[in-house]
Amino acid sequence: MRVVSGIQPTGNLHLGNYLGAIRNWAAMQDSLEPGSEALFFLADLHALSQPHDPAGLSAATLEMTAALVACGIDPGRSVLFNQAQVPQHAELQWLLNGTARMGWLNRMTQWKDKAGKNREGQSVALFTYPVLQAADVLLYQATHVPVGEDQKQHLELARDIAQKFNNDFCTEDAPVFTLPEPIIPAEAARIMSLRDGSAKMSKSDPSDMSRINLSDDADTMAQKVKKAKTDPEPLPSEEAGLAERPEARNLVGIYAALSGQSAAEVLAQYGGQGFGTFKPALAELLVTSLAPIRDRFVALKEDREALDAILARGAAKARERGAPTLDAAYKALGLVRH
Repeated sequence: MRVVSGIQPTGNLHLGNYLGAIRNWAAMQDSLEPGSEALFFLADLHALSQPHDPAGLSAATLEMTAALVACGIDPGRSVLFNQAQVPQHAELQWLLNGTARMGWLNRMTQWKDKAGKNREGQSVALFTYPVLQAADVLLYQATHVPVGEDQKQHLELARDIAQKFNNDFCTEDAPVFTLPEPIIPAEAARIMSLRDGSAKMSKSDPSDMSRINLSDDADTMAQKVKKAKTDPEPLPSEEAGLAERPEARNLVGIYAALSGQSAAEVLAQYGGQGFGTFKPALAELLVTSLAPIRDRFVALKEDREALDAILARGAAKARERGAPTLDAAYKALGLVRH
């Protein structure tokens, strides 16, 4: 079993990033059986599909590396790297561009959403980045790829590309690519803004009070929870009572995600009590849960030498893992390299 997954590097990491994605990676790493392997990468090449600040991208890549390690990704047990140090990703994307079809890419929901009405003004990279995503996993003969709802379509595209390539250029008993299977993780926590329970927690929100940053100290975390938007009613005893109360639902969801409980179990404990009781309990849980991660993250993100070394070692392993597949793809296409 070989698990492959990537994440775009973003600065100013927050609680939503941790509970929504990064924590699941660490759990996946820890659950692998002997002989299996996980490759996790920073998708910095994907950042080129949108306008970006080069200096900001470089800093965010290192910051995300620090966050992944602080949250439990062990570079000694998993292969952790960034795409830019493994040129096989871009090479394989170009080879797969001959197999991918315009109609397939035109149907990608995220292309439609991100391009909006100005499709002609978008970069080619935004249109073709699902082919790079396919290369990201097919390069390593990934057997399994963790996907959320928004990425299922892209994994299906990767499978379609792999299948067509194998059919067009390979014999039945010697396919170049493995067709990866999806891993649908347990429902990831969807963390909303502390100022608006209908909006996702985001680094782009102008109010820093809207999010818990991984770099926040204990006092800052507690203050943000204390000032989080709520309503005057006590917590209900059942989940149905949260339906029209987005801020209350968000805080209960955060408590549930951090404590490993269901929302129903949290309400069984705190139902009927006001936020004057619940918020301090949530703040204490938040600080206890995130303090070790925060301390490790803050120390690591300042250690450029250590982060560079982690990425360099991971990239060397990734290049080694990907070389046989890329060689096989070139050979299958009749391209002479030697």
